[in-house]
Amino acid sequence: MFFKLNLTALAGTMALLAACGTKPDTAQKAAPAAAPAAPPNPDEVTVGAAQLQAAGVALGTFERQNMTTEVQANGSVEVPPQNRVSITAIMGGYVQTVAVLAGERVAAGAVVATLRSPEYLTLQQNYLQSKARVRFLAEDLERQRILDVEDVGAKRKLQQARADYASEQATLHATAAQLRLLGISVARLDATGQIVASVPLTTPIGGYVKAVNVNPGQYVNPQDVLVEVLNRDDLHLELKVFEKDVAKVQVGQKILFKIQNANRDEELTARVFLVGKAFDDDARTVRVHAHFEPERRDLLPGQFVAARIQTAGARVQTLPEGALIQAGDLSYIFRRVSQDSGRTTFRRVRVRAGQPQHGDVAVTILDPLPDTTQLVRKGAYFLDAELRKGEGGDE
Repeated sequence: MFFKLNLTALAGTMALLAACGTKPDTAQKAAPAAAPAAPPNPDEVTVGAAQLQAAGVALGTFERQNMTTEVQANGSVEVPPQNRVSITAIMGGYVQTVAVLAGERVAAGAVVATLRSPEYLTLQQNYLQSKARVRFLAEDLERQRILDVEDVGAKRKLQQARADYASEQATLHATAAQLRLLGISVARLDATGQIVASVPLTTPIGGYVKAVNVNPGQYVNPQDVLVEVLNRDDLHLELKVFEKDVAKVQVGQKILFKIQNANRDEELTARVFLVGKAFDDDARTVRVHAHFEPERRDLLPGQFVAARIQTAGARVQTLPEGALIQAGDLSYIFRRVSQDSGRTTFRRVRVRAGQPQHGDVAVTILDPLPDTTQLVRKGAYFLDAELRKGEGGDE
């Protein structure tokens, strides 16, 4: 009887254990399936604090400053036409001496070369002969006047004497003017009667000799340029502005420019004082002239320049150039969106960028952001590289 009861109890216990063993499986089968993870934002990148420090990433906000719009122009350093002279021979002749070298400084009136020619001798001879004839005709005219007063001479002879005297005087004055153009002293010729074989060529302005194009013994014609002289006292910029930009340029605007092909990277300044009123028909450009600020004495006429004419100004939001990623017509910046457990998440934001000025760029935010938003001001290219690396991994 006792044995029968124990068997019954054992059977009950095993049934209870079997029931308990099946409950976990049933509960596991009844558990709902886990939700799939959300896909990462393609404009976000998360990096650690050590990476940010190694890449030199710096955060900050927008700055507001006056940024100008600019017109790009090329040109050169020039002098006005009255400060540039090309010395030629009034009459053809042979070069006897050359008195200057290229680069030499000369004063106004200085002799740069001397010429000689038989024609110079003939011209002085003609002057002396004409002068003697004028003296004879003056005396003859006086005699005819006396005779006319005494009613002895004919009226026709008086008129002829007067005409001959006036004609020869004109010849004398013309010959004297030619001698002065040649540089021969008429006063000395009158005083001494001595004919000289050579004539000096002088410079009408002081300055530096730009070029010497002759040598002794060479025959030169009146159209040949023998020596060129430049006066650098009025150096200025001469720029060529395209037709589409001319309306933006006005007198008084500031110009920033650099000398092309120069060893120095210095940016110089000038200010517009004259805007041309006619187009160059070939290039469709207008000439703009500007004075240096301050005056520059170390520049040379003919040096080419690349210039930026500052045409307008406005106070706008700006970021350093290193904060922007160029992407065609649009650019990108990075803003901080979260920070957790030593890791920071940044999101890419679309902007429209202006022209860089002094390392800063005016930006227009296409998706509005508060001015207090923490932005990446330095190291944007590192974050862009990390973002692209993540895009490559997803593919």
